[in-house]
Amino acid sequence: MKEFIKITEAESLYSNLEEMSTQELLININNEDKKVAFEVEKIIPEIEKLVDIITKKLSEGGKLFYIGAGTSGRLGIVDASECPPTFGVDHNLVIGLMAGGDKAMRKAVEFAEDDTELGWKDLKKKNITSKDIVIGIAASGTTPYVIGALKVCLENKITTGSISCNLNSPLSNNSNYPIEVSLGPEFLSGSSRMKSGTAQKLILNMISTSVMIKLGYVKNNRMVDMQLSNNKLIERAIKMVVENTNCTKEKARTLLTKYGSVREVINVINKNEN
Repeated sequence: MKEFIKITEAESLYSNLEEMSTQELLININNEDKKVAFEVEKIIPEIEKLVDIITKKLSEGGKLFYIGAGTSGRLGIVDASECPPTFGVDHNLVIGLMAGGDKAMRKAVEFAEDDTELGWKDLKKKNITSKDIVIGIAASGTTPYVIGALKVCLENKITTGSISCNLNSPLSNNSNYPIEVSLGPEFLSGSSRMKSGTAQKLILNMISTSVMIKLGYVKNNRMVDMQLSNNKLIERAIKMVVENTNCTKEKARTLLTKYGSVREVINVINKNEN
């Protein structure tokens, strides 16, 4: 069998980092970061396929799961956790899971990512069904926790997708909709929290935002279903209501306090005016 080569573990293009000035460090890190968006652009057709199948699954009553370890797992949890406040969706619509559980968000849990059975156990705790879709996230494409989960998903006819930063990885081989972005070596050899993490964040932003728009949680370019959980968001909501109706700021504030939803307030005002 041909040896699987991890570009994410390749030697950095830069050497003697400790001898660089602060400016040299920053410029060289930035030079590497500049490559990320261009590489992500090349794989938009693959991202498109994944977005469309996620949209279909969720519109039919399914859930979206992100599952990963380390940086990849944290990025999945961040993206999932931002969907309810941004789009007003239920907390159980997009679910992020990571090796070691929630406590691993702050402190690594030793060897949790090496357990091939733990990922599926974590999915089962969330009552996963064949209606759902699971996206495995692993920069290396070799994380046992993630691969093990996707293998069992396929055995149970659960649709899978993946995001990795190595080509032809074991993770991709267990994914119905694999996304692979090749970024070259990290500035700091093997530190996949850098370019790889940035690429995964960009891709996750593209996926969740596009899916939510396609599901109808955005009007024009506004987050009309966002949760009004702080003063900044309330002021943003007032502005949206005023821009979409003939309402005053004072009335918008009163109605938002009553209904708690930009979309509902706009609908109520428009209904009363017609």
